[in-house]
Amino acid sequence: MAAVVQRGYGTSEVLHLARIPRPEISAREVLVRVHAAGLAKGAWHIMTGKPYLLRAVFGLRSPRQNVLGNNLAGTVVAVGGDVTRFQVGDEVYGIGRGTFAEYSAAPEDKLAPKPKSLTFEQAAVAPVSGLTALQAVSDIGRVTAGQKALVLGAAGGVGSFAVQIAKAAGAEVTGACRGSKAGFVRSLGADHILDYTRDDFAAGPQRYDVIISIAGNPALRRLRRALTPRGTAVLVGGEEGGVLTGGMIETQIGGRILSLFTGQRLIGALCKERAADLERLTALIDAGQVMPLVDGSFALADVAAAMQRLESGTVQGSVMLTV
Repeated sequence: MAAVVQRGYGTSEVLHLARIPRPEISAREVLVRVHAAGLAKGAWHIMTGKPYLLRAVFGLRSPRQNVLGNNLAGTVVAVGGDVTRFQVGDEVYGIGRGTFAEYSAAPEDKLAPKPKSLTFEQAAVAPVSGLTALQAVSDIGRVTAGQKALVLGAAGGVGSFAVQIAKAAGAEVTGACRGSKAGFVRSLGADHILDYTRDDFAAGPQRYDVIISIAGNPALRRLRRALTPRGTAVLVGGEEGGVLTGGMIETQIGGRILSLFTGQRLIGALCKERAADLERLTALIDAGQVMPLVDGSFALADVAAAMQRLESGTVQGSVMLTV
């Protein structure tokens, strides 16, 4: 099969299109013919090996899993002996191994039926970004009707979902983004726009019940200043804090400690890859409350260009590969 193989860490030059065997599946996995694969920020981190802390998990000199990607949408072509939720021919979306390829092995508990209203391309960008946003907004942030919510990084993959999910919950949503992306973020349903190149979210009089912090790695003191006395900041981002740890450990541990001594909650969020949450996301999509936004479509052979687009900072929504 054709697959994007990574040789070492670095820029998009370490990615190569190659022919490799199809993956084998275990008893609780299915083999998916991948039709589209979404590019999440995590793929960029694995490609570059930054922050360096990630190499302790994925491999010191090169990633142990040398085929990139974990978002997919496609058709089941084989099932393991213990699989009960899917059969050959089912259209699915979710999380698999090495999805920048024609075929991917995926645990059945990380997949859900593809929403009927979505194309494969739209569905492919939803799993990681959509789940991260859903869990950040609904489970950790506990956003409810009438609250004021701020999404930092509102125009990106996770942010575009977070704005829509917060609006679906009935919140008054402010989206922080570049001024050039204001129209896009308004189209997601944001009530207010904050241009972070000109305006400091922590300097104004507005206080928020919930802040979803995805971009920029703002200092915890600034997040606290912008929160209500009992508000919650959900720390999704943090990659901009340095090449060693990315600031993730310092920010999330610091937030946990501060939460013990204040009425405010500053809680880190990592995506939990669960079929039940994919089905919650599907319900929002089917209800017309959430729509995955694709801002760039590339062929598998053009993965380097797709990565460069992801790095450019110009993306509104998500980037994906057609397979």
